Amino acid sequence: MSAFDSPQNRAASGTGYFASLSRWNIFEILFWLALASLYFWPHADLVLMSQIFIWGLFAMSLDVLLGYRGIPSLGHAAFFGIGAYVAGYCGKFGWTEPISALVLAMLVAAGVGWLTGKLVQRVAGVALLMVTLGLNLILYDLVHRSTEITGGDDGLQGIVIDPVLGLFRFDIFGRTAFWYALIVTFVLFVATRAIIKSPFGLALTGARENPRRMIMLGAPVEGDVSRAFALAAALAGASGALLTQTTQFVAPSSLSFQRSADVLVILIIGGAGRLYGGFIGALIFLFLRDWLAAISPVYWYFWIGLLLVVVVSFFRKGILPTIEDVYTRWRGRRGASP
Repeated sequence: MSAFDSPQNRAASGTGYFASLSRWNIFEILFWLALASLYFWPHADLVLMSQIFIWGLFAMSLDVLLGYRGIPSLGHAAFFGIGAYVAGYCGKFGWTEPISALVLAMLVAAGVGWLTGKLVQRVAGVALLMVTLGLNLILYDLVHRSTEITGGDDGLQGIVIDPVLGLFRFDIFGRTAFWYALIVTFVLFVATRAIIKSPFGLALTGARENPRRMIMLGAPVEGDVSRAFALAAALAGASGALLTQTTQFVAPSSLSFQRSADVLVILIIGGAGRLYGGFIGALIFLFLRDWLAAISPVYWYFWIGLLLVVVVSFFRKGILPTIEDVYTRWRGRRGASP
């Protein structure tokens, strides 16, 4: 081996730098193993677990926009609903194979996301929030009023989903839904993680931190907006399709502002800009929602609001970033001690 192929030179090169960024640590491996182990818990609610994976994927899609590119959105449920309805129409009109329908839902949502990015790439601040909210409300109203096409408040009826790979049929206990949602979520997470750790992902973060400097460096900041929207929309569309396929039902609520608000709350609780923050937030939010709704079906959202106030007050960056900061300081003190 020549001196140019030494580990030190590879680490100093760009390839070595990005390889070090993409390297998995033990905490990430344990996190996914812990999620898979939930299947074997006694009396585990597998339907709720699959919902957690789906909402975690949905929150991760918003994290691509908000956490990494710094683009706030009040209408992210539009992409979720598009994916949900594409998967629903596929199942209703004969395209019952779930994986290919999921891919189609992602492609359609990504196309709409790319167009949305083109529309808002020169908009910022409050105007951007209003545009994303307005687009979501327009789409929700169209779906809600088109009762002949979408079923209105009754939802889309007659959705049929074939067994996954022709072997694993969806059941009321959520066994297939658990593994299907977990595996799809993990595959999409790995792909998103690779993108975020790539030069494109670092360019997104750079545009979030200092867009003027990125423009001076020649980075296509405006073009990155449409690509970030396309990526986020594809992930949101996948989560919507997963929900439709695992429940064999879709309704206009999948496009509602309430869903956009919920996923934003989940991301704030878990912490933006970490990818894993959405999954932590989904675990906490959905477990609390299920528990509090059983205790107080009317006022459960009051306690969710109180939780949000507590998180913002004591975990300003979210739960996961705060834990990371505490762990980093602890390691620093431990390393500095004689």
